[in-house]
Amino acid sequence: MKVALIAACAALLSGCAGTYFGTIPPSPAEGNFMANLNALCGKSFEGRVVTNDAADARFAGQRLVMQVRDCSPTEVRIPFSVGEDRSRTWIISRTDDGLRLKHDHRHPDGTPDTLHMYGGDNVGPGSAEWQTFPVDAFSIALFNANDAAVSTTNVWNVEVHPGRMFAYELRRANRHFRVEFDLTKPVAE
Repeated sequence: MKVALIAACAALLSGCAGTYFGTIPPSPAEGNFMANLNALCGKSFEGRVVTNDAADARFAGQRLVMQVRDCSPTEVRIPFSVGEDRSRTWIISRTDDGLRLKHDHRHPDGTPDTLHMYGGDNVGPGSAEWQTFPVDAFSIALFNANDAAVSTTNVWNVEVHPGRMFAYELRRANRHFRVEFDLTKPVAE
């Protein structure tokens, strides 16, 4: 009798499994944020630096292009080109606890840069148009081990305002970098 009851309960509970990634369903805001990113899949957009930090001069003088590609409900990859430099890809993915932003930095031959796959997990559900990602423990250790301790307080924001603008932003003490991309004008890469 107990075996039959356990089998019946297991069968009932297996029907409750969701189709989301991980053990916790995405919040509506996180799910809508990923849907907003996926709506851009296959398109490229030109951007411009909107902050005036002296450290941004190299970026401000280059053509900045993001390509939204390799899209799924659980991960979106966004290569970010600075002029001819195609070494950067932003990766936004679903985790068991929310969303994660990672920076895939590679050399021209495709090998990973020393500072590779750093980033963080979102805090709170954010919104369908905006997510905040404070630096994670892995990245803090990576930065400390590679003479980049200044980055151990990084906080990144990613915004997707459908039909208007995508923004990538980095903030930390004495540093603010923000680039905005015009979603009304897809470009050929």
